[in-house]
Parts: sequence; structure tokens; C-alpha cells
Amino acid sequence: MSDAMPFILIVDDNSTNLSVLSKALKLDGYKVRMAMDGEDALAQVERNPPELILLDIEMPKLDGFETCRRLQANPKTQGIPIIFMTALSDTANKVKGLSLGAVDYITKPFEQEEVLARVKVHWRLKRLTDTLEQQVAERTQALQQAQLQLVQQEKLSALGQLVTGVAHEINNPIGCIVGNVDPLQDYISDLFAIINLYQEKFPQPGTDFEEELEAFDLDYIQDDLPKLIQAMKDGGNRIRHISTSLRTFSRTDKDHKVSFNLYEGLDSTILILKYRLKANVQRPAIKIIKDYGDIPEVQCFPGQLNQVFMNLIANAIDALDESNKGRTFEEIEANPNRITIQTEVSGERAIVRIKDNAKGMPEEVRAKIFEQGFTTKGVGKGTGLGLAIAHQIIVEKHGGTLTCHSEPGKGTAFIIKIPSPA
Repeated sequence: MSDAMPFILIVDDNSTNLSVLSKALKLDGYKVRMAMDGEDALAQVERNPPELILLDIEMPKLDGFETCRRLQANPKTQGIPIIFMTALSDTANKVKGLSLGAVDYITKPFEQEEVLARVKVHWRLKRLTDTLEQQVAERTQALQQAQLQLVQQEKLSALGQLVTGVAHEINNPIGCIVGNVDPLQDYISDLFAIINLYQEKFPQPGTDFEEELEAFDLDYIQDDLPKLIQAMKDGGNRIRHISTSLRTFSRTDKDHKVSFNLYEGLDSTILILKYRLKANVQRPAIKIIKDYGDIPEVQCFPGQLNQVFMNLIANAIDALDESNKGRTFEEIEANPNRITIQTEVSGERAIVRIKDNAKGMPEEVRAKIFEQGFTTKGVGKGTGLGLAIAHQIIVEKHGGTLTCHSEPGKGTAFIIKIPSPA
């Protein structure tokens, strides 16, 4: 709480009252300005708002009641304490003044000591109120940040449990399939060897047998069956790779940072979003351009960092789809949608850039994108939490920075910088 003396505006059409009050307040250390009527007071308050106002009721042009009403109606001035000064001591006028928003009354003729005492009390109350409002605002902001963290943790926890369960269920049967492919290939090779040996020893097995062999096209089966088995093996390994990527993306974070390969996080995120990158009836496939530099493993919370990658790449896809509106398939094909992901090390920072070639954002939008609840998406298409959470994860959890560069017509780039071991 500041100990600086407040600036007080005295409003009275009586020059003697102004002089006496001004002198008394200045001697007590207050800064003072004076106004002779309500209109002058409103003009001064607009130019330089005071911390407290001593306001006479009976004045020409604009009386104290109307002046108070206008001050209270203005959001910029409604918090300024107003103490009425009046010879009207009847209850009705006091009630009217207080109902308009005044905090106190000083009855004329006034005693200087009483004026100073009342000003001191209401200045203290004003400071206490301001301090309380500031504390409430800080607590509210802290609660909002805690809410963001809880939302993030719940999302990661739910996703991690789901993916882990799915990956476990996939691994068991696919492990059985892939594990049995090699023995199956051996058995088939043995059977083909026996068939070839049989054909050598019995070159003329009989008309019926030869007709059956011709109908089955044994030569084609011998050539194609190993290819089918290899395709099954490749497909099984592909599923295993997808399962591994899912587990990499949804890693459950510990209470401390661990070493993590950023490329694994980026590649697993791209794989999970691959279905959104594929071509559809509206547009060709979105191209992912990887320009990976040599980055060592970083100390981080992998699950949370993957969530940032997911959010930024998904937002880039949304931006590209939005920029495609009004363009034909051929026009998009001539200038393909691209998302470029670059990585490098600069000094003691690992840097990841995720850039799209969508239509970009104006400055007034770009300046707000990390604010909680702000979103450019339509109703039902976004929570407004993604970039706020991403910013919090990078800045507060990893001691890094997350910045955005965007220009209308030239796309948007998000730059992540986090500490990297020397």
C-alpha cells in the first residue's frame, strides 16, 4: 500500500471555503486542486482524476447531486470517494446524496479538524478497498492459472490412460501375429521344398493331379505367397510403430523433468494428426516439411511438451483449412498447403519453429492469442484454452518462451525456445 498523499479536488462556488479548505489540506500534506462549479469539476476529473473529491451541493449551473450522479455513471470515475459539503442537514438530502454514491457528509459551517479527520478516514478506506480489489484480481488470476493447469493435467491424464489402454490391447494380438510370421514363412518354405522334391521324383503324377495343379496355378502361389506374408509382417510392424508413437505422445509426466528426444515427440504428433493431413474432396494433402537440425535430448516434461506440439500443429491445420475457403481444388494444388517444422540449437536454447502458409493474422488478433479464453474459432469449434495452456507450459513449466510471428497473407509461425543442456 502506497504512503503517498492523495490528490484531492475541492468543488465549491464559495471562494472563501475553497481557500480555507485548500490551505488546511495542503498544510496536512495533501495535494489540492479547486473547481468553482460542477461543470468545471467534471472537466478537471476527466483530465486528471483525483483520489478523493470534496463536493458542495448548492452550486450554480450544475449542482452537487447531478455532478455526483454523472461521476458515478462513468466507469472511469465511479470509484472516486465523494464527500458532500452542505448546509442542508435534513435527513432527506443526506439520504439522497448517499444513494447517489457519496461516502460521507460534512455539514457547513465545518470545522477544519473534522474535515481533515474525515478525509483521512476515507483515504484509508479507499486504499484498503484498492488493495483488496488488487488481491482479489491476483487471486482470480491465480485461480484461472490453476484451472488451466487442472484442465491440462486432466486432459493429459485421460488421454494417457486411453492411449495406454488401447496400445496395450493392440500390442497383445499384433505381437502374436508378428511373432508367428517368421515361423509361418519357414513352414511355407518347407512345404514348397517338399512340393518341388515331389515334382522332381514324380514328374508324371497323373492326369487328375496335373489338372488340379494347373487349376491352383502353383507357380503363381509359390511366387505370391511369400509376398503376402511379408506384407502382413510389414503391416504388423507398422501397427507396432503406431502403438509406440501413441505411447510416446501420451507419456505420463513425473514430478521432475526427464531427458526427451524432441524428434520423437514431433514425429509421434504428426503421426497422430496424419488423418487430418490427408487429401479430401475439398483439398489436396497438406505437406509436412521437416527441417530438423541436430538437437540433443532436452530436460522437460514430455507429455506436456507433446501437448504443445499437438496444439500448434492442429491450429496450423485449422488455419490452412480456413484459408482454403473460396479456393478450388486446382488453385490449392497449384499453391499447396504446407506446414514447415524446423529445429535447431542456438546458444543454450533448443528452438522449434512450426510455420504454416495460411492467410496469417492481423496484429490485433495476434496480440491476444495467448490470453485465456480468446479464440478466433466459431462457437463449438474451440475452447480458447489451447494457446493459453501452451504458453503456460513453455514459460512456467520449462522456463522458455513461446512467441508468434504472423502477417496477413504470409502465414503464421510459432517459435518455441526451451533450455538445452550445453
